[in-house]
Amino acid sequence: MVALNKTKAKKEIEFLCTECGNTTPKWVGKCPFCGAWNTLKEHAVEVIDGPRATRGLGGPVHQVVSLKDVATEDTRRLSTANTEFDRVLGGGLAPGSLVLIGGDPGIGKSTLVLTTLATMTAAGVKCLYVSGEESACQVKLRSERLSVSGSDMLLLCETSLEKILEQAKEIKPQVLVIDSIQTVYKADLSGTPGSATQLRECALDLMVFAKNTGCITIMIGHVTKDGQIAGPRILEHMVDTVVYFEGDRNHQYRLLRTIKNRFGATDEIGVFEMTSHGLMPVENPSKVFLQENSPPTPGSVVCCALEGSRAMLFETQALVNQTGFAVPQRVAAGIDPKRLTIILALLEKFGGVSIGASDVFASIAGGIKVSDASSDLALALAIASNHLGIPLGRQTIAVGELGLSGEVRSVSLLDQRLKEARRLGMVEAIVPASGRLPEVLDGMKVVRVHNLSEVISWLMDKKG
Repeated sequence: MVALNKTKAKKEIEFLCTECGNTTPKWVGKCPFCGAWNTLKEHAVEVIDGPRATRGLGGPVHQVVSLKDVATEDTRRLSTANTEFDRVLGGGLAPGSLVLIGGDPGIGKSTLVLTTLATMTAAGVKCLYVSGEESACQVKLRSERLSVSGSDMLLLCETSLEKILEQAKEIKPQVLVIDSIQTVYKADLSGTPGSATQLRECALDLMVFAKNTGCITIMIGHVTKDGQIAGPRILEHMVDTVVYFEGDRNHQYRLLRTIKNRFGATDEIGVFEMTSHGLMPVENPSKVFLQENSPPTPGSVVCCALEGSRAMLFETQALVNQTGFAVPQRVAAGIDPKRLTIILALLEKFGGVSIGASDVFASIAGGIKVSDASSDLALALAIASNHLGIPLGRQTIAVGELGLSGEVRSVSLLDQRLKEARRLGMVEAIVPASGRLPEVLDGMKVVRVHNLSEVISWLMDKKG
């Protein structure tokens, strides 16, 4: 007689929110958890009737302990030997952490990870690189282009999660890289690799493995057209650190920005330059984004934004031209379009700059994105400068936030911004009147303004 298995599997349909990762039994237009519209997607889940096996990965049995008795000696970070990568991670890789790296195709995710692992392996760190998209021969050819083909880094070309974890438990690497998480699958789950169920379950098993063994696990993820990690947002909630690559893959510079970090700040950025030997860290990014040895032109103003603990100078550019259409265009690159619209309204009402019938194009030179409100004053000056035909010197910097009443508001850490500007050769600064200045500026001329009207008056004096 054949014994019947009491455990049976059946499939059910759920609707998964791509924004918050929560599920509902039926479709609704608005997610009841996060309030997002039209984000519920249908997917099949496997439901097991009867006793369900626990998710055991050979980890220790945890006991309830007092917080003051928890030891932290084993939480020292592991350096990647890459200053910019360490900065973004908050000082290095934390033991047992789960890191997710996202970015557009071809922007340099695999290149950064491969060169980093080769450097760490040379320093005596045991690293395992799991490739689900390339064969061993392809990885070897890529490593030759990056001049790291002689590395002792361990390589595994596999997409089955069970086999990957089996090899990882046997090898016991200090750093495990999955390239990419969308190609990994579990054989006992329905759905193709990259589906919502596969992504969630594979990421959960990798998280449990990382926490139980202390192995640093890095997952590389694809992004969608709108720049989000492909798959549900729950993937971002499960990991410890989420970093994104920004920039145009056709340009040589890349930005690595932290979106989430349980082990450090969430506003740090790293600047890299794509070379024939891979992504190289840029130690002084301010000089990269500033145009040197060129005559001043109307519509170009230097500003300083804070990215984490780093003060970084960049160039704000604007072009104002008589429109040939019924409705003027408003185009922004690297700037929030809504912020551009507000600043144009402020210039009309409080600055006396009539640009309502003109096309306005604004951008940040170098292809970076700036969300710091301290760039408002520089953007307003760039628009007015181009419209009035009054150039500002290359050694002039403008820092300040604009309020809806036309006032120039103070910004945080103004003294740190001005010190960085002076270090890079700036000799004149337009700042809010209420801002705190450094005690020593070594000859920098500081112009303090209260409102946008004073800013335009100062600009008109430049014309005379």
